[in-house]
Amino acid sequence: MMPGMRFLSRRDVETLLDPDRLIQALASAMADVSEGRASIPPRVAAMVDERDAILGAMPGYLPTSSRLAAKLVSVFPHNDVLGIPSHQAVIAVFDPETGTPAAIMDGTAITALRTAAGSALSTRLLARDDATVLAILGTGVQARAHATMVPRTRPISEIRIAGRDPARARALVDELGERTAAGDMNVRVAETFGRAMEGADVVCATTHSPEPVIRRASVEDGMHLTSVGVNRDGPEVDAETVRDSLVVVESRSAALAPYPAGAVDLLRPIEDGIIGPDHLHAEIGELVLGTRPGRTSPDQITLYKSVGIAAQDAAAAGLVLEAAEATGAGTIVDL
Repeated sequence: MMPGMRFLSRRDVETLLDPDRLIQALASAMADVSEGRASIPPRVAAMVDERDAILGAMPGYLPTSSRLAAKLVSVFPHNDVLGIPSHQAVIAVFDPETGTPAAIMDGTAITALRTAAGSALSTRLLARDDATVLAILGTGVQARAHATMVPRTRPISEIRIAGRDPARARALVDELGERTAAGDMNVRVAETFGRAMEGADVVCATTHSPEPVIRRASVEDGMHLTSVGVNRDGPEVDAETVRDSLVVVESRSAALAPYPAGAVDLLRPIEDGIIGPDHLHAEIGELVLGTRPGRTSPDQITLYKSVGIAAQDAAAAGLVLEAAEATGAGTIVDL
């Protein structure tokens, strides 16, 4: 008889996924990637051109933590007008010894948190130790997740939110302000992306913009930049910023792959001869392992460009399943 499979809802996932353990799990997963131990084939996707959307498939295996999982993720960037997340997903987790399906869980919450946890890990490894001001460019799910995760790795005392829709920026600030009311963190709206970046120590771009929201004219010495937006029509970070930054990615092969896997922010400057492929200084796993250096001076500009890879989903889903089995959470179903 096949054992039952655990079903975990979005509420289950949000309850079970510990943010601090997630950052550490991503560090281990990224080390697996950089040492060549992980199996993470390039993301493939079916294009839904009528909606400027994709349905992607992302399987991954992490031998160090024995995580085997696959994610199906839809990216519908115009969902914001419907009040629906642009990224929605389900994740299947398998027993790495037998290949038996062990769990099906919501992947929407995992995608949001693991992406922000990657930015948080990069902040831990690359931002100045005295970083206190965080600018978040964007007002959606990823903006909210970054406001939760990044302050866990630096003593952030001020968060600035900037977006194209002032009402959405204000709503997010009000939500975050209520969440941090008992602490000493100041959360406020910035009128423009550039104003948000003035004097900031860490800048997180979380948009689906086809035009740069991080521009070199607004980037100051010593900033740590993160960019998680992926858009086939244009970059979230301009070429001049990429050129002048110490660039770190999750995986060189993933970052430089064609859409929907790679980053147009890096591919276009290479195509235009502004940088070469060797401008990608390191994978984040190499910083974890200590095989490549990170920031070498307080004035250095550092950039973590994320495209999202299956190793992150497998690590996060494994943590959720581990916690569910320990607490009995979820519903056991028969296939």
